[in-house]
Amino acid sequence: MFDLDRWREIFQSINKNKLRSVLSGFTVAFAILLFTLLFGIVSGLQNQFKSAFVDDANNSMFVRVWKTSKPYKGLQTGRRIQLKNKDYNYVKDQYEDKIQHLTARIYRSVNIGYKNKQNNYRLRAVHPDHQFLEKTIMDEGRYINELDLKNKSKVIVIGRLVKKDLFGEKPALGKQVNVDGISYKVIGVFSDKGGDNEERQTYMPVTTAQKLYGNNDYISQINIGYDPKLSLDQAIKFGNKLEKDLRKKLGIHPDDQSALSVRNMAEANKGINQFMFALYFIVIFVGSGTLIAGIIGISNIMIFAIKERTKEFGIRKALGAKPSSIIAMVVQESVLITTIAGYLGLSLGTYILSFIGDGLKEYFIKDPSVSPGIVIGATIILILSGLIAGYLPAKKAAQIKPIVALRAD
Repeated sequence: MFDLDRWREIFQSINKNKLRSVLSGFTVAFAILLFTLLFGIVSGLQNQFKSAFVDDANNSMFVRVWKTSKPYKGLQTGRRIQLKNKDYNYVKDQYEDKIQHLTARIYRSVNIGYKNKQNNYRLRAVHPDHQFLEKTIMDEGRYINELDLKNKSKVIVIGRLVKKDLFGEKPALGKQVNVDGISYKVIGVFSDKGGDNEERQTYMPVTTAQKLYGNNDYISQINIGYDPKLSLDQAIKFGNKLEKDLRKKLGIHPDDQSALSVRNMAEANKGINQFMFALYFIVIFVGSGTLIAGIIGISNIMIFAIKERTKEFGIRKALGAKPSSIIAMVVQESVLITTIAGYLGLSLGTYILSFIGDGLKEYFIKDPSVSPGIVIGATIILILSGLIAGYLPAKKAAQIKPIVALRAD
């Protein structure tokens, strides 16, 4: 129940002992300020890691090939490794139970024109699953489908900025564009969180590109989306086996890193998780140590404050005050000082993070901030800290006998 007289006494006590109250709150305010800044910086690092892979699925693998750097089974060094449709089908059939999405890629630079406007753009010839691996957002129309692959259709999906360059504000769907002298129908317009470079990409069916640009079955790359049900360790194991099997199939030396690589997002995610866990552990350790020091500081100051008020407590008890009322008054004062000081530290830390946020990008820290969960957790910690800091001195004060208290100097 709200006791106005008790709160009036608490504020009178704080007002009479301003220096003591400020010193009591300073250590807690500093602890929460440090806690907030450290958590904000770690959060900024995490945001930077996320933004680096914002346009790729977290369960992606990328199979790339180049020239060999080591001889193997009578095959010479410098041999060009070429992926083909049969390699794509091998991966699809061999690992069907571990794959969620699968696509090939063919890279090409093309000139695209519409009426009197034209420009050079990058082209990716892909399978339909590429939409999910690249996190392509369809703004208009549709993406490439299986029927396009089967019919080797002359259709193209263009990025938002490609549409802006060639069509301005006019509609692009259904229009015919000239791609290196061949007419293609625009079936979709997409956007991508990867930025301007990604939105100046274009996509067409892989079968169409193979037919029109070389009349062969070559592919540049194989992208895989492993089953998200796999743990990171299972996904890493899958990626290692895939790389080993492809090396054997393509006649590549087991240690030749130049000829073939499988970039596995599971490995990156595991490394990031371990790194972030270590950082959060350090932050919690340092912040907790500082906060504990603050609690001890408040507790010590409260002990001195109670010693100064020994006669007062003795008079209260002589007049019939219950020990619980004295404990409640001291604890409430401690909680009030701790909460106000902690809130000031939290507010200052949040303001500093927002003020210097953009200036930390060169240090790979993006949008440093504290989450609502951290704020709620900090509030609970503050209240508990005040209770701990005030309870023990208060309990000691409540046990003082009136006659002893009245004799105190």
